[in-house]
Amino acid sequence: MRHLFILNTPLHSGDNQMKYLLEPHFAIGRLVLVLFIILTLCGITAQGTNAEKEINMEKNRIKIYSENPRYWQYKGEPVLLIGGSVEDNLFQIPNLREHLELLKSVGGNYVRSTMSWVDEGDVPPHKKIGDKYDLNQWNEEFWNRFRNFLKWTDEMDIIIQIEVWATFNYYREPWAANPFNPMNNSNYTEEESGLPTSVNSHPVATNNNFFWSVPKERNQEIVLKYQEKFVDKLLSETLPYGHILYCMDNETAVTAAWGEYWSTYIKKKAEEVGRVVETTEMWDPWDLSDNKHKATFDHPETYSFCDISQNNHQKRQRHWDNAQKIRAKLSPIRPINNIKIYGADGGRFGSTRDGLERFWRNVFGGFASARFHRPDSGVGLSKVAQAHLKSMRMITDKMDIFTCEPNTDLLSNREENEAYAIANPGKEYAVYFPKGGSVDLDLSAIGKTDAKTVSIRWVNIRKSEWKQEKEMPVSDTITLTAPTEAHWAVLVQVNS
Repeated sequence: MRHLFILNTPLHSGDNQMKYLLEPHFAIGRLVLVLFIILTLCGITAQGTNAEKEINMEKNRIKIYSENPRYWQYKGEPVLLIGGSVEDNLFQIPNLREHLELLKSVGGNYVRSTMSWVDEGDVPPHKKIGDKYDLNQWNEEFWNRFRNFLKWTDEMDIIIQIEVWATFNYYREPWAANPFNPMNNSNYTEEESGLPTSVNSHPVATNNNFFWSVPKERNQEIVLKYQEKFVDKLLSETLPYGHILYCMDNETAVTAAWGEYWSTYIKKKAEEVGRVVETTEMWDPWDLSDNKHKATFDHPETYSFCDISQNNHQKRQRHWDNAQKIRAKLSPIRPINNIKIYGADGGRFGSTRDGLERFWRNVFGGFASARFHRPDSGVGLSKVAQAHLKSMRMITDKMDIFTCEPNTDLLSNREENEAYAIANPGKEYAVYFPKGGSVDLDLSAIGKTDAKTVSIRWVNIRKSEWKQEKEMPVSDTITLTAPTEAHWAVLVQVNS
């Protein structure tokens, strides 16, 4: 109040010296007040900017499509995920950016990322001190490669499906060199951890205690501590991004409690920083009716989507039928992904033709994603894969696949595995022919509309070329005959 009194009291000539002494204090006070106001406004602006950023992150992230939960949406728009790549741990390859650009150029937008380090040229995630790894320290080369991968895929709108635990890293020769092997690190011994130093069996035998560390199983706290540290590091890199899906394992055969623990852990860690993520598990059995798959299908509270990649060991009609059974009974409806499509000449899991057919059956089967597995278990991003990716994008870009349903009942005079249809009856129909053929397509739903004609467009899948469009009058059925005995797709749409 003293300063206010002085300010409001006239100063006489005898007070000039006092005025001279007080003026610097008033100037400093005014400066402090101005700075306080500026900083307050900056803080409010920053809070507003951060809040807006969080809202946009949630709006734009990969999430279940609000209009049709069988599919994904990204940046607010429905998206069909298709892809293929040369490796499963793609971030480890030397020409990564060029590979991603190639994928993007042929219509691909979906890659796999096992957190793996078993191939020549790969580096592990932990730092080696002398002849032992320290599980508290990180190998920056590994994480720098991963950061570039995250950054470039984000820039190109390519969705990543991560497999947190690369199962095959923890068995046989890879386990002998793994930083988590007690023989290879300075953080715990074989006795302290309960982990074996040698595992000579296939993962299906589940002989590595590494996958039994969670509280509902053996509760190996010293191992779990470092497992959580690895996942925390992974999430510190991934959670700033919105284009990532999380799968717990690759072809796991272990207890369901393992995947449940990590899915819950990842979702909780994401929630702590204001994020929402989508998780799943991938089981080893090729038969989707195996009880292990129920841990995913029957537990939407744990897993928000499903992955049925192991069904891609099946062939021809059985491949379609088995997947459709799961699709029909899945409740609640969720996206069903296929991050691995097997089949390549010279490989162990079917021919190139098998792989290509599986790719088309998955998309025309109404599934959310389809990606060619790496060579030699799949065709990867080879020339033939590029052609099929491009052709798939050509036809699906011309239709609204997100309003369509697979429906082979629309096809008559059809032999087994001859043709597959996905349609929004009365509006549009797409039919895939694996190896030529001829079928009748039911168009009776169009008769309930005012449409007079339909357009028919064939795609030469191998060449990624459209044949000349034809127009036909509406009738109850039309006969579709593939031009040659090769892969063909045809789009039939109502002319408004």
